[in-house]
Amino acid sequence: MKKIIFNSVVPEVFLQRKDLNSEIWNKNVQFEKGHLYLIEADSGKGKSTFCSYILGYRRDYNGNVMFDDNLTKGLNVSEWVNIRTSHLSYLFQELRLFPELTALENVEIKNNLTGFKSKKQILEWFDLLGIGDKVDSKIGHMSFGQQQRVAMIRSLVQPFDFILADEPISHLDDTNSEIMGNIMMTEAKAQGAGVIVTSIGKHMNLNYERVFRL
Repeated sequence: MKKIIFNSVVPEVFLQRKDLNSEIWNKNVQFEKGHLYLIEADSGKGKSTFCSYILGYRRDYNGNVMFDDNLTKGLNVSEWVNIRTSHLSYLFQELRLFPELTALENVEIKNNLTGFKSKKQILEWFDLLGIGDKVDSKIGHMSFGQQQRVAMIRSLVQPFDFILADEPISHLDDTNSEIMGNIMMTEAKAQGAGVIVTSIGKHMNLNYERVFRL
């Protein structure tokens, strides 16, 4: 996958709005592999909706979302499974971790499916992010900021052409935000992948090539 294209996409809930002032909605926009983008938005402007359209979780929009020359609305279940395991990685705003499992088990669930990273690499990331002592702690007993770091590690244990990070540092201090950004960008560059970060305010301090106002 080399490009993600939004062609006149408008969420159905916004169709009757006359004050829609967006650089994404109802525009022709493309995101290219190997490049770094920031999507800025106020609350309620459709930031997580934007991510859901790319991931195929929602289809309540007018217009076309395309991967290269392929309309995403035409993809079947097996094609979506392949895309989500080999081409698109997503760091959920709400994280979607399993609270009854340990931090390491949450990462290993995905890595056991992909076989993409060694346990040594995973543990190195835990140490770099300051949660090396939490690998055997249950997620339900960890702070939200610690959970965000676990979710980031989980998002990196698969191949991807693009990674979407939806408000990835909302509960992190500047030091851990910088470390997380460095780890994500290092992995993205190693894979030649595109990076799309969303934010409603605080965001990773990265060298964004294009900033869109949603």
